[in-house]
Amino acid sequence: MSATVGYLTVTIEPLPPVVMGDTVTLKCNFRTDGNLREIVWFRVTEGGSSKQKIFTYDAMYNTNFSHMEDFRRREDLVYQSTVRLPEVQMEDNGPYECHVGIYDRASRDKVVLASGSITLAVMSPPKSISVIAADQPARFNRYEAQNFTLMCIVTGGKPAPVVYFKRDGELIEVVPSDKPHEAAESRGLFSARESRPLISRDLDDTKLQKSLSLLEPDVEPVRLDNVRPHQSNTPGALGQEGPQPTTEIIPETVVSREFPRWVLSSSPLYYFNHTQTEFSDGTMEVQAMLTWHLNPQLDNDALFSCEVKHPALSMPMQAEVTLSAPKGPKLSMTPSRAKVGDTVRIAVEGFQVGTKGNEVFPEPLFTWTRVGGLLLDGSAEREGKVLVLERVPAELNGSMYRCTAENPLGSTNTHTRLIVFENPRIKKESLQFNVADSGEELFGPTFMMLLLSVTLEFT
Repeated sequence: MSATVGYLTVTIEPLPPVVMGDTVTLKCNFRTDGNLREIVWFRVTEGGSSKQKIFTYDAMYNTNFSHMEDFRRREDLVYQSTVRLPEVQMEDNGPYECHVGIYDRASRDKVVLASGSITLAVMSPPKSISVIAADQPARFNRYEAQNFTLMCIVTGGKPAPVVYFKRDGELIEVVPSDKPHEAAESRGLFSARESRPLISRDLDDTKLQKSLSLLEPDVEPVRLDNVRPHQSNTPGALGQEGPQPTTEIIPETVVSREFPRWVLSSSPLYYFNHTQTEFSDGTMEVQAMLTWHLNPQLDNDALFSCEVKHPALSMPMQAEVTLSAPKGPKLSMTPSRAKVGDTVRIAVEGFQVGTKGNEVFPEPLFTWTRVGGLLLDGSAEREGKVLVLERVPAELNGSMYRCTAENPLGSTNTHTRLIVFENPRIKKESLQFNVADSGEELFGPTFMMLLLSVTLEFT
């Protein structure tokens, strides 16, 4: 960028985008055969409507340029003015101008001006990255395939970063989606007009080999027909002579864990979409979503990672999660020795077995029920990590409570029995109350009759 007025030319050396926190030097070069009057640097703000002066040089009060006072000499002189901006921040982003003034050769009272400008682009690396499951916690569906959405949230980057997903260290091939908002609201229920069906009625090779190895030698695998367990098929519908079971036989590998009644392909389609939101400081928040039909048997213990590339980062930034089904809640009860009238709290403190310690992802939904009856408040079930029983009566002694933990990958439960002991304080008060009542019933009428007879005798 340059401007030429007579014999004055001003240029500013271009700068590549800089990273927030770096020290930047702006260089203004100008060529003239006249005498320098002043140099002024401006920062342009508010969209160009305002200018902030950040540096001024006045030749009248500086003897370093006294050799230019001989304005009768015609020679080209090259000068450079530099401005140093230490540890630039996002507010330093924007246009800068260098204005140079020289004395006119014809008149010492006249000043010729020229200027150059440059836009400083300040990049900000992403500040945070996280991976969450959309629309969670959610129940485990054993009858229908579920769409599952991972959401990667990246904040603080400028320009917007590039976000992509990996599974078990391998880059996922995705199908772009043009409806990000609908996908987020409906958990990624996309139409499949340009793709093959996501649900396969046939067992895939991996699942078939696994099932064959677990079944007994004389049991033949069957082809699933997408029906619920309570429905049945005629033998002729499967093309086989003898009666066949309507569901696949899958041995349970974890106690109390339930498996789905449907089978998916081992190569699902992954749909990808993202949205960008710009903040007031110019930084961006990117929400990238990956949606696919979940297969609990293949996706359980799968490692998904969200990675970010950004010009301000020397290496990719990433966050990862391991999909895992709950492995049995670990329960605690307080007080440990409950008495009649106490308030009892049964809480979830973790899991019996878990991936990477006790981590379960996505977050499970906890549901409490009482085996063979309703809860103390009359409800059939209650959600949450804690079940509170206020003023437990003696009738609840020996009652069994079930805590079910479930997420889209599976469901499991743990039982605990409530033992209610007698409360000596309540028993003593009740006994005193009963004795008082019985004494009033026995001695009250007799005392009144005796008092009446004595009164009559005295009369």
